[in-house]
Amino acid sequence: MTTLDEARAMDAGDALAPLRARFAAPEGLIYLDGNSLGMLPADSVAASADMVTRQWGERLIRSWNEGWIDAPARIGGLIAPLIGAATDEVIACDSTSVNLFKLIVAGLREAGRRDPKRRVVVSEAGNFPTDLHIAAGAVGCVAGAELRVVPRDGVAEALGDDTALLLLTHVHYKSGARFDMAAWTARAQAAGALMLWDLSHSAGAVAVDLNGAGADLAVGCGYKYLNGGPGAPAFLFVTARWQAELANPLSGWMGHAAPFGFADGYVPADGIERWLTGTPPMLAMGALEAGLRLWQGADLTAVEAKSAALFDILLAAGTRAGLECVTPRDPAARGSHISFRHPEAHAIVQALIARDIVGDFRAPDVARFGLTPLTLSHEAVWRAGEALVDVIATGAWDRAEYRARAAVT
Repeated sequence: MTTLDEARAMDAGDALAPLRARFAAPEGLIYLDGNSLGMLPADSVAASADMVTRQWGERLIRSWNEGWIDAPARIGGLIAPLIGAATDEVIACDSTSVNLFKLIVAGLREAGRRDPKRRVVVSEAGNFPTDLHIAAGAVGCVAGAELRVVPRDGVAEALGDDTALLLLTHVHYKSGARFDMAAWTARAQAAGALMLWDLSHSAGAVAVDLNGAGADLAVGCGYKYLNGGPGAPAFLFVTARWQAELANPLSGWMGHAAPFGFADGYVPADGIERWLTGTPPMLAMGALEAGLRLWQGADLTAVEAKSAALFDILLAAGTRAGLECVTPRDPAARGSHISFRHPEAHAIVQALIARDIVGDFRAPDVARFGLTPLTLSHEAVWRAGEALVDVIATGAWDRAEYRARAAVT
């Protein structure tokens, strides 16, 4: 079990510690929900003010030719090294849900063109709900397509000669369990299917190497570990080898080869820019870009090592409190959050929030705590662990107001 002095010693040797000062952290708050909404980078405040007052307020439409029009590709280039991609394989646009729809439909159409019997999208039961909801809607847009949702231990068996696409979330939103990207990509491709990864709980949390794994397609969000702000634009990856083959089903003007030619007919842009659809939301783009520039000074190996140390601190506390940890112990088999099961998990989380320790609850019985290495100290996580032990030991969670559930949990 880590002591307070040991946690402080870890902080003294923490190469990532200087990055904490670059976030606008509320005084006294221990924030363990950066896996859901990342903290505000201090640079985003100035960047957003400049975006509103100068770029929008003064330069107005001229700003499109002063950096706005290139923002999706430029921001995609900042994300690329975090996910093991080339800069021309990633574009920042739309939401994770919209990007999933685009890639699922595109993958189904291409697979069906090559082999008419390939009409099935395989995914995991218990995947993040929007992935399954979007997949269900996407297969409805392709004649004869089918969504096959199976338990985690049945995914491999579900792959067959009718599979067009395997859709998996790299790090599970609730348990934190991580798929072996290289192994599952190889398995999907050996079955003749395309591999589509959701990196929403991976990008900025764990080292990701899409090209090293030979992945085909991926999506991810900008508002969790990438600290882009609430509802920040998402991103989309298409490997270079597929870019000329796949077509964006949401063929909006920004994905046109000549958007300001204003032609009636659609001609897709070359490369990754064909995956753009509508006008980029520039206020949100500016905040995301500022958040991403923080990562230029971060070593992902150090990020993973610190995540593992933070996990061990909170795991020890949860074990002392008698909680069941549902997150894998092996660092290579998990992301950067830890989840405990308890029948009163919601009330426990609310009791901690009342002490300015913010985690979150996932139905039906999981208390989830994000371990974001750029914004957390070892001491802060140690103190959160001690509070967790106390809340359980004293029954401090057992109050009516902690059981009341708001719209967002």
